[in-house]
Amino acid sequence: MNRRTFMVRSLAGTMGSLLLSRWAAPARAAAVAPAGDIQALFESSDPELMRLAEDVFRQCVLGKIKPPEGTLQHRWLQAGTGNDFYGQWIWDSMFIVDLLAILPDQQAIIRDIFRNYWDFQERWNAQRPAYAHDMIPCMIEPRNTQTWNEYPAYSQIPILGWGLERVFRRNGDKELLRQSLGPLEKFHDWYWRERDVTNVGLVAVGSYSGVVQHARFETFDYECNLDDLKLTPHPVRKGDGEGPWYGDICLPGITGYLIGAERSLARLAEALGDTAMAKRRQQRIAKSVAAVRRHMWDEESGTFLAVKRDTLEKIKLATIGSWMPLMAEVPTPAMAKRMAEAILTEHWQTPLPIPTVDRKDKRWVSNSYWRGDVWPAPNYQVAGGFAQQGYREIAAAIADKTIANALKNGISEHYDSVTGKPLGVPFIGMSCTILTLMLDGLASRYKLKLKSVR
Repeated sequence: MNRRTFMVRSLAGTMGSLLLSRWAAPARAAAVAPAGDIQALFESSDPELMRLAEDVFRQCVLGKIKPPEGTLQHRWLQAGTGNDFYGQWIWDSMFIVDLLAILPDQQAIIRDIFRNYWDFQERWNAQRPAYAHDMIPCMIEPRNTQTWNEYPAYSQIPILGWGLERVFRRNGDKELLRQSLGPLEKFHDWYWRERDVTNVGLVAVGSYSGVVQHARFETFDYECNLDDLKLTPHPVRKGDGEGPWYGDICLPGITGYLIGAERSLARLAEALGDTAMAKRRQQRIAKSVAAVRRHMWDEESGTFLAVKRDTLEKIKLATIGSWMPLMAEVPTPAMAKRMAEAILTEHWQTPLPIPTVDRKDKRWVSNSYWRGDVWPAPNYQVAGGFAQQGYREIAAAIADKTIANALKNGISEHYDSVTGKPLGVPFIGMSCTILTLMLDGLASRYKLKLKSVR
């Protein structure tokens, strides 16, 4: 059962009445530009790419903007389509705002989108004990006006800082930074405090609900390296009301995301002249990078591996998360070279790469949810990481195959790593990264550029 099915079943008891409540605003489509205006944003000699860009922008970006509703008191971004993923997620939204910031005069909408996270943080703090303060949840579901402080009692991959920096680089909105850096730093501090509970510099998952699957939802839902995950009490804190909320497996993927977001936060703090904040974040970065290199690097597999929280013993299984430290500038040059060798082996070179688990693992199935399938957003980030490390041919191969498959099979949530057939929700927000692969210059065969619109 995937996250979407799980949430539909979990909330079924409360949603029926909420749909008829005063919070349930009538559906209103977001205003979108005419097709000609969207295509005018881009330039390419290939009309097929121009059509793809229009589809991505119309369906995965502009089509996701929603008016205020329920617990989302400002304009917001739906992750999915129809009733699928009806809420504002951390993960999808950052890829969407990155492209939304291309357009002129979108600063107010983007401020609204981020304001929803900071508003939730304030409401959460008012109802939760001090140790839980400053969490931002995996998703904010607008119709869940009754149990929002109980479900979801978990977060998600921490890429808010990355998304904020991408927006700022596109539109230079310093007011957005002034509104966001304070609560964002608090969110990062919550992450280190509540997910690096042994204070080594390695991040685990968890959930205040005590439900193991909720903890898995903080990262790639069904990663095989989390099959034996257990939630334990906090290893140090022994206060009243404590529960088994803390995962006993630390992950290279979620740790890499937090390091990357910390790098973004430090750069944004410098942009606002807050050198004290930048220094605080650099200290966190240095500690965590050293810990990932020391405890998670595995020369044999050529990747970073999950480790058991209390013993730091490696879990000998590489997943898509094993590649995420690339984009966070974690590997040494020698490690990056070994990763470049490893990605070209049959362990990872499925007809459509990159599978979400080592193809040689017994649990790999080409169409299985985070257990052998392929997702555009992680592909984009791994390709970007390789390009950043100087391995542009590897990045281009990943990008070109991802784009070619979307041209053939359409834009979807994820794909079969052997057949390339679409899986999951069509036009889900995060799959806008099919376009970002080209705009970031990662592809070799498929050329599409952004025109200046200012």
